[in-house]
Amino acid sequence: QVQLVESGGGLVQAGGSLRLSCAASGRTFSSLAMGWFRQAPGKEREFVAAIRGSGGLKYYADSVKGRFTISRDNAKNTMYLQMDSLKPEDTAVYYCAATLTYYSSSDYYTRNNNYDSWGQGTQVTVSS
Repeated sequence: QVQLVESGGGLVQAGGSLRLSCAASGRTFSSLAMGWFRQAPGKEREFVAAIRGSGGLKYYADSVKGRFTISRDNAKNTMYLQMDSLKPEDTAVYYCAATLTYYSSSDYYTRNNNYDSWGQGTQVTVSS
């Protein structure tokens, strides 16, 4: 089992930036594919971004492409989500997730039920 702890959420004005972190423990971090998901009030949890264990392959939802950047530091057992040009519609609770499963299709990593471990979430609020 992997333990995940998110941090870095907060309140920011539209157009601003935030960087989320997800610290992992309990497994060899580099063996994990990691993802960020978010859930706004009254909406289903949705995919934001994912990154393979080596960090070489990254995937983004169309809604954040060009504004968000996912990265990881395997030496620090930490994943990041740099969020720039934030919009009010980015307001949500952001969750990090991890899976040991390797799958060749990128689509696999966009589905929340394919992840085994989840953090508790961190609130991001973007004011207009």
